[in-house]
Amino acid sequence: METNSPFGDATLAADLLDDYDADPAPLDDGTLPPDRFLDREISWLAFNQRVLELAEDPRQPLLERANFLAIFASNLDEFFMVRVAGLKRRIDTGLAVPTNVGRAPLDVLADISDRAHELQERHARVFRDQVKPALDAADIHIETWNDLDEADRDRMHDVFQNQIFPVLMPLAVDPAHPFPYISGLSLNLSVRVRNPKTEKVEFARLKVPTNLPRFVQLPDVRGILRYIPLEDLIANHLGELFPGMEILEHHEFRVTRNEDVVIEEDETENLLQALEKELLRRRFGSPIRLEISDDMDELTLELLMQELRITDREVYRLPAPLDLGGLFELNRLDRPDLKYPRRVPTTSVALQPAEPTERPDIFASISAGDILLHHPYESFATSVQAFLEQAAADPNVLAIKQTLYRTSGDSPIVEALIDAAEAGKAVLALVEIKARFDEQANISWARKLERAGVHVVYGLVGLKTHCKLALVVRQEGRTLTHYSHIGTGNYNPKTSRVYEDLGLLTADPVVGKDLTRLFNELSGYAIEKKFKRLLVAPRYLRRSLLKQIEAETANALAGRPSGIRIKVNSMVDEAIIDGLYRASQAGVPVDVWVRGICSLRPGVPGLSENIRVRSILGRYLEHSRIFHFENDGDPQVYIGSADIMHRNLDRRVEALVRLDNPAHIAETSELFDLAMDPGTSAWHLEPDGDWVRHDRDAAGEPLVDLQDERWRQVSSRRRPVGAR
Repeated sequence: METNSPFGDATLAADLLDDYDADPAPLDDGTLPPDRFLDREISWLAFNQRVLELAEDPRQPLLERANFLAIFASNLDEFFMVRVAGLKRRIDTGLAVPTNVGRAPLDVLADISDRAHELQERHARVFRDQVKPALDAADIHIETWNDLDEADRDRMHDVFQNQIFPVLMPLAVDPAHPFPYISGLSLNLSVRVRNPKTEKVEFARLKVPTNLPRFVQLPDVRGILRYIPLEDLIANHLGELFPGMEILEHHEFRVTRNEDVVIEEDETENLLQALEKELLRRRFGSPIRLEISDDMDELTLELLMQELRITDREVYRLPAPLDLGGLFELNRLDRPDLKYPRRVPTTSVALQPAEPTERPDIFASISAGDILLHHPYESFATSVQAFLEQAAADPNVLAIKQTLYRTSGDSPIVEALIDAAEAGKAVLALVEIKARFDEQANISWARKLERAGVHVVYGLVGLKTHCKLALVVRQEGRTLTHYSHIGTGNYNPKTSRVYEDLGLLTADPVVGKDLTRLFNELSGYAIEKKFKRLLVAPRYLRRSLLKQIEAETANALAGRPSGIRIKVNSMVDEAIIDGLYRASQAGVPVDVWVRGICSLRPGVPGLSENIRVRSILGRYLEHSRIFHFENDGDPQVYIGSADIMHRNLDRRVEALVRLDNPAHIAETSELFDLAMDPGTSAWHLEPDGDWVRHDRDAAGEPLVDLQDERWRQVSSRRRPVGAR
């Protein structure tokens, strides 16, 4: 599902959800307390609660609040499909389940269920008691059949007959018709009918079509928008689907299935074919959650639980409508007064031509010095996309090499690679076909690229290639110049408008040689032992980060300037966290800016009183990763693709690049200053794991919105007069 939301696509939860393929590797020597880690799953649910709190916030534009409700629902779906499914899979198969809180897996699963029940019920109440009444007041009505007068019902009857009835498929359940397969995340109606002749009661299942709008529009009345949920409209025409039968009961239900994909790469010669087979099996994963409308009768519930092999704990009884992810549709309404103000990204000052009439020359701009990009404040289209498009069209460009983890439909990035290949350039695309929930799309892109003559490779066996790299080799006189891009986010023009990310464009030959060696390692058999300006996982990144943390610890103990500032999506890895605890104990000030999961406990006396943790959610999804080490007054700053998770450090190819320009180092430091400032709106993590929102000062005035302030800063930049 593609939306304009910073959270509302299939990548969000997948980006945040770790798997269970590695044991924790803490640095504990027995001196650190055993309860020093927060539970990962509960921390993820706390992240989704922060999303829900945005939906509860009346200061957010109304349609954005509805969007956050949809985001919460979509996130939770993926959490169950991946994280809960992975935990259950390991429990059911008898595999060890490492937990960083030292508790039995079944107890962890019970805690997840209790918290998820609480949050889903709160989610439903927010829609019913807050957002829906506000939508009504804004002349956007989500009606029920009982709200309609006779004229509306007649019109809806015509809509049902002409547009809905022909695509419905009622499925009976009886000795001749076994219980049907219920597809994951589909919305369904359970129907019990009685034959008036035989008095026999039968059960049927009716799937709500996914290829029709979730909300059916009613005729406008004096400019008031009115809709009725598709399932409600269908439910009130069941007599036409079961003619001659008496309708006794009908209820909504929805099943979530295990959709995690497990590929044994070392047991197959063809990864592409193995993945395609596994994607087919994904559709038939075991049920792990059953959502039902709160009016469902016990007889129907018992049948569903029996057929789906669902336990009481896995049943979620909620008020209709189920699946509030359908609220994404409201984001398409032309009501700018109920949305965030429209913003147009600026072109990076460093990429603007000296004269407005001049044509931008990306290569000349990069040659003048490293360029640090900050999306979405600075345009992806006029920077990264333009860089690759110019490379594809430039006759002096000899080769382009790029990683693709997630991209968008009709991607101009992919088209640029195809254009380059068709123009006779050597083009290498490393397509990660195992990117969760984007596997099928990436397989399609891989084949399209291959047909165009692009050299497509799929990375290293056993590792996902998650780094965001592009390398352009250009003939300039008698020399070859390397132009490089290293980013924190995907090469996806659509998400670049709502994902906050950093990227570095550079002509530094050191970086160019590093990327050349890394691409050779990924596409061939090279074993690279050392990089100059990159930190690369899985071989060196963990070791390098721990070494940097230990250096800051030593500096603090020696009385020298020290400090650690880390911005990531998730902070889970126990070894890194233990290193930060030891740094804190030595007196190192540690700032952690995390969007999602955080297993670190800040502010614990004797352990982490020098550590602060903040989370910022809002219009844009904070997605960049920054690692800032004070280094005795000579700051070392890295940006890149890696989070502090087992998978990123041990089972993925990740790359961080060191920033060399003092202005870029200062810019990242200023970002941290703003994020950690008490006057900036943020959630603060408490030692007990609670996230407390700080969004008003003592006088009740709103605190500074970091994203608004950052937009103001970037949009006010001007190219110096006479600069080229």
